[in-house]
Amino acid sequence: MTDFKTLGQAFDQLLQPERFKDYGPNGLQVEGKHSVQKLVSGVTASLELIDAAIAAKADAIFVHHGLFWRGQDGRVVGWMKERLQRLLAHNINLYAYHLPLDAHPELGNNAQLGKVLGLQAQSWCGDQNLVSVGQSLNGHVFVNAAALASHVQSVLGRQVTCIAPSSQPIRRMAWCTGGAQSYFEAAIAQGIDAFLTGEISEPQAHIAKETGVAFLACGHHATERYGAPAVAAHVAAALGLEHQFIDIHNPA
Repeated sequence: MTDFKTLGQAFDQLLQPERFKDYGPNGLQVEGKHSVQKLVSGVTASLELIDAAIAAKADAIFVHHGLFWRGQDGRVVGWMKERLQRLLAHNINLYAYHLPLDAHPELGNNAQLGKVLGLQAQSWCGDQNLVSVGQSLNGHVFVNAAALASHVQSVLGRQVTCIAPSSQPIRRMAWCTGGAQSYFEAAIAQGIDAFLTGEISEPQAHIAKETGVAFLACGHHATERYGAPAVAAHVAAALGLEHQFIDIHNPA
């Protein structure tokens, strides 16, 4: 058992949010009970996750996508009211870390996605060095982008959108979880054969075709399921807390 301030300090020390320019506040977003014994982790602070954490008798929730974002309506109405009401009624602490959770070199979303896919980062690029660049751990070369997409689909358990303008072998890859499609050109400058992220927007299909670099959209949620439980489990073990990861299905 620990107190909510010590738990927050442990997250801050590990993830170093002060290093990042982000889209919302990192750290404790909703204060709950003073003492924490059970920590639940998840991807997004949705009502479904909050209700599941309540059922699991959690004292704190750790997520990648919190409640508060720059530019949003500041009124506590509708879905925001429902989420906050549940947290406050059950006295649950909510911690959220966005870019710091993506970027942690061992436990973050990008590092953990690379781990489950068998990829090893050798360098980083893009805004705040959020994009990992590397190759397969064992030096495996995928015969083409379709083979890489098939591998990713089997690991993540969901359909992958693959824009493959050529049938060239895939040796060098870049990846960044979630909605990182805008980093495609920065990744291309690193001499890659394929770029993996969660989403695709209209321009990326054209850029892929015109540059010959494959683009794989693997799912926002599907690519970001791994960082939160890795960080939460690490901190929970250090502080002697019980930890449970609850994965709320999201097709996005």
